[in-house]
Amino acid sequence: MPSISVVDMEGKNVGSIELAESVFGIEPNEAVMHEMVVNYLAAQRQGTQSALTRSEVSGGGKKPWRQKGTGRARQGSTRAPQWTHGGVVFAPKPRSYRFTVNKKVRRLAMKSAFSTKAAANEIVVVDSIALDEYKTKKIVAMLKAIEAEKKPLIVLDSVDSKVIKSAANIPGAKTAQVNTLNVYDILNAGKLVIVKGAVSKIEEVYA
Repeated sequence: MPSISVVDMEGKNVGSIELAESVFGIEPNEAVMHEMVVNYLAAQRQGTQSALTRSEVSGGGKKPWRQKGTGRARQGSTRAPQWTHGGVVFAPKPRSYRFTVNKKVRRLAMKSAFSTKAAANEIVVVDSIALDEYKTKKIVAMLKAIEAEKKPLIVLDSVDSKVIKSAANIPGAKTAQVNTLNVYDILNAGKLVIVKGAVSKIEEVYA
């Protein structure tokens, strides 16, 4: 089992914790992680792009000139795609880019992402993160003390509005709970800052 130090908000070592081998110590599967990242990014697309086909643009009901005898190419409508003000060929329409991924694949991708971060020593376990007031400075000071200033992902064991809102103003910083974690955010983070209580929840869900 991988073992990792537990620190407090000032960066002082207050103990250690054993991480589950089945979650933080597996051989990462890059293919499934890639699939989940593509899935996440696809789901973020709005899919609202829209244009008119030749059957939807107004006008063009009359044949512009007779079929034969003019010397010009035959035309049936002034709203065909080659005409100015004509319709669009294969016009994009509002659609959803979402697609589903099997549950086993999602679980494997999450465990692979955790294991990737563990292998790279990019996981910091904090004993607890508690604030008496909404104060961004305290979160900044904590991140500096634990050397996780660049793109940290703070994983909480429960919703704490003081921590979430205090971290919201920090460039690159994100917060999440165990049930809102995703592969993209884990891999995109510089370091995972996990509250000790959230570690056991992660292991309970994915072990």
